[in-house]
Parts: sequence; structure tokens; C-alpha cells
Amino acid sequence: MMHVPHATPLRRAPVQRRSAERLTRILDACAALLDEVGYDALSTRAVAQRAGVPIGSVYRFFGNKRQMADALAQRNLERYAERVTERLTETGDGGWRDALDAVLDEYLAMKRTAPGFSLVDFGNQIPVGDRHAEPNHRVADRVTELLSGSLGRRPDEAVRRAFLVAVETADTLVQLAFRVAPDGDEAIIDEARELLAAYLGRVLD
Repeated sequence: MMHVPHATPLRRAPVQRRSAERLTRILDACAALLDEVGYDALSTRAVAQRAGVPIGSVYRFFGNKRQMADALAQRNLERYAERVTERLTETGDGGWRDALDAVLDEYLAMKRTAPGFSLVDFGNQIPVGDRHAEPNHRVADRVTELLSGSLGRRPDEAVRRAFLVAVETADTLVQLAFRVAPDGDEAIIDEARELLAAYLGRVLD
């Protein structure tokens, strides 16, 4: 299975601490404005004003708002990976089912609390970046890496394919849960959890 590269890189990577902090403020402002006005009404000028930086600072990193939203999606994925890693470290090796719960729980927590996440997610919700970037492929690759220590086997093509199918399925069912209820319908989430465990069990048990 072909692995998908990361999202579109920055026009210029921050080198100094001050530049990195400015990039963080820009992405934070982008996330907040996505919640307030949505993607269509988002503008680089509004982001610059909210972040308290000159408009040129935004264009130093991003050519347009699509690239900015794509970078936010990539940051979401990195923060998600950090959260899952911390959760797995705290809980220890409880097997792949406990690890699956951690993966789903942390995703739901970010969807409920992370600014801008409901729109950008990991790049699935709006047409950000290259339309061939396949964000769920990136998510599946990262989840496979995160859970490799809980699988009891080396991730082969069958495992990677199974995680891709699981990520695509989870994405669809979680979207359904959040269409039914603002914070995610718990009954649908429970059904999704059971479905994912049964499907992955065919490959991982």
C-alpha cells in the first residue's frame, strides 16, 4: 500500500523562536476564526488581525487560506498523535483493544474541544490542500505507527489496509454521530466502537 506524504509544507519554515511563536499565533487565530465565521468567510487579512501580526507575516508562511487550513490540519494530526502517545504511556500495554479506545477517545475529545477542529479535522472536512493528498491515508499511517507496540506483530500490508478501512469507517460514523447530536450521539459512537473492534479483530487477533 502506498504511503501518502505529509500535507503541503510551509512556504518558509520558522527558524527562530520568535518566528515559530508567530506561526503558532497565526494558526491559533485561523482555528478560532473557523469556529466563528466558517471556512468560506475566512480570510488571511482577518487571521492577521486576530493574530496581531502584519499581513506579510501570514504570506511569509502561506500563499493562501487553503494552505493555512492545511497546515492547521497537519498540526491537529501532530497534536492528536501526542495525545494518543501520552494516553498509551499512562495506561501501559493493555492490548490493541485498549489502544483502539484511546485512539477513538482522543479523537472525540479533540472534536469536542479543539478550536477549528470540527471544520478542518485532519483535512477531511473542507477541500484543503491537494485534493489527492488523501488525509485519511495520513491518519491511518500515523495510527498504525502509534499502535504498533500494542499489536503483538509487525504491521504488514494487511494490517495497514485494515487500519485504513477502520479510519475511513470511523470518520464516516463519527461525522454521523455529530450530525445527530452537537457533542456526538453516544449510542452511535458505541456502535462505531463495537464495529471497529469486531472488524479489526479479524486481522489482529
